Amino acid sequence: MTNNRHWLRPDWPAPANVHAATTLRTGGVSNGKYASLNPAVHAGDDPVSVAQNRQIIRTLLDLPSEPIWLNQTHSNRAVEAVVTESQQQADASYTNRSGIVCAVMTADCLPLLVCSADGSEIAAIHAGWRGLLEGVIGNTITALQSRDLLVWLGPAIGPERFEIGSEVLTAFLTKSLAYKTAFTKHGQDKWLADIYQLARINLSALGIDKVYGGHFCTVTDDKRFYSYRRDKVTGRMATLIWRD
Repeated sequence: MTNNRHWLRPDWPAPANVHAATTLRTGGVSNGKYASLNPAVHAGDDPVSVAQNRQIIRTLLDLPSEPIWLNQTHSNRAVEAVVTESQQQADASYTNRSGIVCAVMTADCLPLLVCSADGSEIAAIHAGWRGLLEGVIGNTITALQSRDLLVWLGPAIGPERFEIGSEVLTAFLTKSLAYKTAFTKHGQDKWLADIYQLARINLSALGIDKVYGGHFCTVTDDKRFYSYRRDKVTGRMATLIWRD
């Protein structure tokens, strides 16, 4: 993992023409609970500060264009990353064009980055447990032409902090008993879910075994990461990918 003061570079063997990063919560202009590099308008932050933060991110990462920001709704919808008059409602975007920046925002949910081994295709995915359950990863992978893919799992809530109810466990096991290994009993009708393991099970079922990352916890690492579960009112990290 390559660390800068204000972002992380994925630790994966992506082709040289593929670039990616996850922003940290430092280095921006937002105040209070949003301090400081929050790029999310929908979280309740001052829109002027958010606009400044987005420009800071673009400068820090030397992005080739403004990221294609999505209106994320915990869906399973994946769309081509294109400039539109209003934000597309989706939880993943993909492209085979150079200079296009796919982006998702998270604060406990799992960001996944995808690239083809030859560097021709890229994608960014926002996956909470609902998106994982409903197939947002599969819908994104299906939209790509390549089948030789690499995946990086970015900062998300860790397996010791993701408490869920039995109804969530039941929903996953109804889909597939393979998900059982991602859950640990944690009190009366409560379970701990490993969101990274859920994603790996999903990816394995799709025939993808080149999976990297997945060693973070946004809840416990309050110096680097925003966490909705920890703070409720908070900003978001941006996870971005682009290709030459």
